[in-house]
Amino acid sequence: MLAISGWACSSSGANTGSGAATTAGVIPAVEAVQARYGSLPLVERFSGNVRAENQVPLYAQINAKVAEVLAENGDFVEKGQVLVRLDDETFQQQLTQAKAGLRINQARLRQAEAGLSQLQGEFNREQKLNEQSLSSEVRIEQLQAELISLEADVELAKAQVEQSEALVAEREESLSRTIIRAPISGTIGQRNVQIGMQASPNNPLFLIGDLDRLRIEIILTESMLNTISVGQRADILVPNGPDGTPQIIEATLSRISPFLNEVTRSTEAEIDLKDANGLLRPGMFIPVDVHFGDSQQATLIPTSALYTNPNTGTEGVYIAPNAGSEIPLTTQDESLSLPTGVQFVPVTVLARGRMEVGVTGIESGDWIISLGQDLLSEGREQARLKAVSWDHVTQLQSMQREDLLEQVMKEASEATTIQTETTE
Repeated sequence: MLAISGWACSSSGANTGSGAATTAGVIPAVEAVQARYGSLPLVERFSGNVRAENQVPLYAQINAKVAEVLAENGDFVEKGQVLVRLDDETFQQQLTQAKAGLRINQARLRQAEAGLSQLQGEFNREQKLNEQSLSSEVRIEQLQAELISLEADVELAKAQVEQSEALVAEREESLSRTIIRAPISGTIGQRNVQIGMQASPNNPLFLIGDLDRLRIEIILTESMLNTISVGQRADILVPNGPDGTPQIIEATLSRISPFLNEVTRSTEAEIDLKDANGLLRPGMFIPVDVHFGDSQQATLIPTSALYTNPNTGTEGVYIAPNAGSEIPLTTQDESLSLPTGVQFVPVTVLARGRMEVGVTGIESGDWIISLGQDLLSEGREQARLKAVSWDHVTQLQSMQREDLLEQVMKEASEATTIQTETTE
């Protein structure tokens, strides 16, 4: 029920009230809507967190000064496009030194291989001479030992070449990291990089994401998994559309994580939006209504019409049983009905929705007080009704408390003015 009371107006010129109302000297003005019959949409409201698809922070992978920034907030960039250049002088020098070391080790390898080849030839000749008894066994053994040593030198030189090649590759990789490219095609935001600053792997430079493909994340509790599933309708409520009025974007629940958080016992569901027409931005928190079925047929009343009697704790509604159907919808001329009797009727709630409640105890077509019940609870048995539409009640129920207070105060002022003019 709305927590803000309805407005009241004096009715010194009206003498048709009951004893209690006449004694009080005030017949309150309240808003009323007709109950209707139907099934109640079952809706669960969540707070959604808007994210861009592939939304990722972009970091430097090395420590270096920023030399050039090639992207601004709001820029659309293609995958692979250069965004930032870091100072690469030190990395160029390191690469030059690594390449020089590689050439030295390659020369040493060739030198060792040449010495090994020469000694291998000499060893082969000595073996032939030894077969003809023209060389000694001592000489053969000496050459064999020298061969083993030179083969070890060649292996060492090869290892040094491989080490130098790895160092060159590492230096080339470090040099390539001085150029930071877009990992995806998307829009740049949250630029934190400036020329001359020290970039590091710990400080994000940009946030990048695809604004044409958004993702809304909501949290589901363990109990909700029994009723909410993938494919159900989800209404994304945008508070301020292009013309300043609330907008609703219809979508469906795209996926639900099957793993529950071990601490909170909750999981995450996601809604994909391919085109939000610029109504949503990453980082927004917005209401999301997930529809998961309909209730049984019942008499429907606005949620705001429910009232709990503070003395007895009984839940019910105030109705105008003798109002009939002659009360016109007066959403434009703001006129009020003549004083009419009202009474409190207990009801049993069958199902609760976000904007409507299914109940028993009253009939479809009954005039239900939707705003101003607090004034009637003071023992008044009459009220002047302002008939309103369901759309009007729904709009009030969806308003923020501050906006609602402003609306109620405005209506109270207008009602008092009308009452004064009528009396005069």
